[in-house]
Amino acid sequence: MRHLLTAALLIAALPVGAQERLSVALDWTPNTNHVGLYVAQAKGWFDEAGLEVDILPYTDTSSGTLVAAGVAEFGILSAVSFHSQRATGADLTVVKAIVQHETGRIVFNGEREDIQRPADLDGLTYAGFGSDWEEALISTIIRNDGGTGVFDTVTLGTSAYEALANGRVDFTLEVSTWEGVNSVLLNRPQRAFRYADYGVPDQHTTFLGANGTWLSENPDTARAFVQATQRGYAFAATNPQAAADILIAETAGMLTNPALVRASMDALVTGGYLQDPGEPVGLIDTRLFTDITTFLFEAGILRGEDGKPLETLPDVTTWFSNDYLMR
Repeated sequence: MRHLLTAALLIAALPVGAQERLSVALDWTPNTNHVGLYVAQAKGWFDEAGLEVDILPYTDTSSGTLVAAGVAEFGILSAVSFHSQRATGADLTVVKAIVQHETGRIVFNGEREDIQRPADLDGLTYAGFGSDWEEALISTIIRNDGGTGVFDTVTLGTSAYEALANGRVDFTLEVSTWEGVNSVLLNRPQRAFRYADYGVPDQHTTFLGANGTWLSENPDTARAFVQATQRGYAFAATNPQAAADILIAETAGMLTNPALVRASMDALVTGGYLQDPGEPVGLIDTRLFTDITTFLFEAGILRGEDGKPLETLPDVTTWFSNDYLMR
């Protein structure tokens, strides 16, 4: 970590007087996955890099769509959404892994004695969020445990967690470092199945992505922004509580549960989700990237511009780059 922080002090900045404005779109309302942006903003590291950065609030238009259309130069992108959009030809390139490993899990009430393994989910009711990924993910996990992979789905969105708590549904998916942490704070006992234990590849779950055309035309500005952001996440990885306080302050009351923010930051850091040992913060792993792309392709989730499943596994070497990171 010391070499990364030392390098951060030498971060490539734009020439004096060349303050350049750019924007980054969020993939959801502010949360701990965004902490590095707010740390870099609060500590003046974007300013040091010669940048004026607008953090765009979440809207009904996805961050990937905003970035691909050139409305924002950068965006926080969920992994599955990025892969799906890039498969259609969207002008997106990933430049940093924000969350290094899978934080999602299948979760159910801890008192359920009838659920001991994924195969027990056959025939039960799942509270979902409306994506093809969910069906492929859950059915794969159940089948790999010897079940048929057949279950009922009701699409509830974020109300899935209340439905689970009051017993209206049997299981759902959650992010362990956010909803999982919150369930502990709410004293709602849960048990869970990890995807990787049942044949689903591990993955970076959240990325920093850029408009590909803008990226190729503005490499110095892009590098300055990515490295300042990387510096923010490096700070968060070693100072989770200080980073939590910055996130709360910078979002001006949008985060109404400070205990959740602080517990989530601890979960991200202690779980090793912000940084792998011995590696720079944000490094994209080629194997993880390729393995999840293969899974999505074989599940028929990756579709081309015509809406039909891709017939050939994409070459993902042009879908991401580590060249903008400090090493």
